[in-house]
Amino acid sequence: MGSDYLLKTEPSEYSFADLVKDSETQWDGVSNATAVMHMRAMKAGDRVVIYETGNVKSAVGTATVVSADAKDPKKPKVKLKAGKALAKAVSLEEMKKEEMFKESPLIKIGRLSVVPLTTEQNEFLVGK
Repeated sequence: MGSDYLLKTEPSEYSFADLVKDSETQWDGVSNATAVMHMRAMKAGDRVVIYETGNVKSAVGTATVVSADAKDPKKPKVKLKAGKALAKAVSLEEMKKEEMFKESPLIKIGRLSVVPLTTEQNEFLVGK
């Protein structure tokens, strides 16, 4: 089984709907050292939850890592394949109420754009 991640995006720049329309996209442009470290760890088959920032502030859909390229360790790239919209978007406020997210970088480091998820957190977000 692969790993689970949450990727943040500004919907006015590239939304989950854009990913669905494109079917696949290259995810790059991450500059925060911790986020870059998480991207370098990604592998094909890893599960991803897409979180929209801005006015949305909610997990809204899923994707899968198709390939990962960390040849340039400072600028890793992952290719994502669109999954499905979540049956119910999960807001940041809802996540903050859950004990399983209390120590998550999602809550503790709000500006972090690539966040590892536990299996329990991933299943909560995708509604399993």
